[in-house]
Amino acid sequence: MLPVSPSGMQEAWIQLQCPDCSTDWEAKISELPPSSERFQCDHCDVSHPTAEFAKTARDLEVLRDMNGES
Repeated sequence: MLPVSPSGMQEAWIQLQCPDCSTDWEAKISELPPSSERFQCDHCDVSHPTAEFAKTARDLEVLRDMNGES
């Protein structure tokens, strides 16, 4: 079962992988910028569009859907 936020909505998580250092982690969609905005890896400090950190095509799809992107 997914965690439920105070608003009653389920929180979505996606898998991320840094394109430079290959570190894997998970993050809540609500804590990530839209896919085209810059995002910085906490492990190596590299910065890329958030979409480049999505580990799978499905993770990218969920990120874009949750941010209202096509």
